[in-house]
Amino acid sequence: MSRWLAVLLLAVSASTVAAPRVVSLAPSLSEIVVELESADLLVGVLDGGDRPPMLQDLPSVGRYGQLDMEHLLSLKPDLLLLWPGSVGPAQRQQLKGLGIPLYIADPHSLDQLITQIEAIAMQLGRPERGVQRAAQLRVRLEELRQRYRRATPLPVFYQVWDRPLYTVGGGQIISDALAVCGARNVFADLSVPAPQVSVESVLQRNPQVLLATEQAQLDAWKAWPQLPAVTQGRLLLVRDKGLERPSGQMIEATARLCELIAPDR
Repeated sequence: MSRWLAVLLLAVSASTVAAPRVVSLAPSLSEIVVELESADLLVGVLDGGDRPPMLQDLPSVGRYGQLDMEHLLSLKPDLLLLWPGSVGPAQRQQLKGLGIPLYIADPHSLDQLITQIEAIAMQLGRPERGVQRAAQLRVRLEELRQRYRRATPLPVFYQVWDRPLYTVGGGQIISDALAVCGARNVFADLSVPAPQVSVESVLQRNPQVLLATEQAQLDAWKAWPQLPAVTQGRLLLVRDKGLERPSGQMIEATARLCELIAPDR
């Protein structure tokens, strides 16, 4: 066989390889696939909140913590994208034993998130899209770091819930978003992703800024006027949910967080 014919046959073979049938087991991972312009590869998704419009008609394989394994298998996926928190430990073990390629994404920083977006593009067979998207995100992330860097980071308390009182620990990606904004999570020393804390411990750590997603939660802190965040009027409402979805859009959600914390920058 001539060399040119061998090259031609290889090219034809590569072009006829079936695209992977992908099931996303977290809304953030579904969002990453959409950002990589690869929604055509998705055959099923795990639900948890609003879907992107182009995924409205896709089959559901359950909701957070309630994976329908039988329905998942009926879709005959070639690739599963998993965030560990989206399914329980027993079903995670089941997934690992199915023999279906499984990519697990659990970023603890924005840099890790961008690297994982590149890796997911590789898994999808579209690496060039991952390289392009990651390059854009890295440039934007470095711009934010340069703009909001402080010699002494601003101590911030990020409230997740109030009854009981929950925050984010140092290994949670939101803690890294705060660092990009020139802030310091006052509970960054806690390794648990979402530790339960007490009002007393918040008072002891003396944050200069308090962040929450509900106004009523912020208003409740006015009962503690000794807090610098209260006396300085730095009870700030985080209006969008972008920080809770570790996909590429989280970089712009971080930009909005930085603008909220430091509008003078």
